Amino acid sequence: MVTTSRSDYGIYRSLLEAIRKDPALDLRLVVSGTHLSAHHGSTVRAIEEDGFDIAERIEILLSSDTPQGISKSIGLGVIGFAQLFDRWRPDIMVVLGDRFEMHAAALAALPFRIPIAHISGGELTEGAIDDALRHSLTKLSHLHFPATEEYARRIIQLGEEPWRVVVAGEPSLDQLHTLQMLPREELERRFALRLSSPFVMVTFHPVTLEYESTEYHVTELLAAIESSGIPAVFTMPNADTGNHVIREKIRKFVVEHGDSRLVDNFGIHAYFSMMSLAAAMVGNSSSGIVEAASFQLPVVNIGTRQDGRVRARNVIDVGYTQEDIVRGITKAISPEFRASLRGLVNPYGTGNASPIITDRLRTIELGDRLIRKKFYNLPVEPENDAEERRQASHLTI
Repeated sequence: MVTTSRSDYGIYRSLLEAIRKDPALDLRLVVSGTHLSAHHGSTVRAIEEDGFDIAERIEILLSSDTPQGISKSIGLGVIGFAQLFDRWRPDIMVVLGDRFEMHAAALAALPFRIPIAHISGGELTEGAIDDALRHSLTKLSHLHFPATEEYARRIIQLGEEPWRVVVAGEPSLDQLHTLQMLPREELERRFALRLSSPFVMVTFHPVTLEYESTEYHVTELLAAIESSGIPAVFTMPNADTGNHVIREKIRKFVVEHGDSRLVDNFGIHAYFSMMSLAAAMVGNSSSGIVEAASFQLPVVNIGTRQDGRVRARNVIDVGYTQEDIVRGITKAISPEFRASLRGLVNPYGTGNASPIITDRLRTIELGDRLIRKKFYNLPVEPENDAEERRQASHLTI
């Protein structure tokens, strides 16, 4: 398995446990990306503290967050994983999501004919380059574990054979069955927080298809937090283009606003515990789309980064301006909106993804049929329906 950041590791964790406990499977964990970066908190320590053996560490990230720097990091990733696969090849490699670091691993595996199992394919994030990377990972992969039926249909629409696609739900939700949330006092002690007042959790990532506007985006967000008057607990963005300006402005904001705090990395246990206590989430993180619904937690989702993703009614979509964000926060923290979320069902599943994925990995037959992919054509629509569609789409200019 490949993990490249705190976000995918948090999603993987229950699956890693399930694979480690399965006598038919041998877990080899390859760690790369921001896990190995001091600038991003050296989150490899969390993996070690959880007791997982690390088979390989592959350094790929440059300090630059420019488009050139990201592209060079992708190239370094391909080189690093290629060198690994020349020494050792897994029977099957598990990757997740849409990050450029993951894409580098999958691309390097292609010439070595290493089968790839891809988790969380078929989703859309129309405001980020991740969208293209995710669909490209789908075409590089041989098994698919999407979170919803809609995402499964989209994978098949991309030409993947249906027998390769198994709807599993979202693996990150599996942990909600077993984790006992940390009490407020423990979180305050561990992270030097003051959580006596209602607070919002804030995570804002660069919108990589609009990276030139990152400074404007974060400036409007911080102005909205200040205007709302509600204390905020910030977490840091990922390693995308333009992340440095977000980091610098958040650090400055926290210094100037004594009721706000910054935590580089909570870890999944504390992060979920914070979600259980927060009044709302604000930003554009996938956790607001995927996990927050399980806590019936209001989410103010800013801008276009998460456009296209399935979402529950706890998500309030707003624009980038201070006024839009304040309006969203006001609605999110209102007792009426919170009350309206009682009984909310998370569209990403009920938390049984790990046994579904593990069972498929254990029973899949390795060999030529798995490696040799055939393009699956969707059923042809009747000719009269096709003609009507062509006529409807015809424009007269």
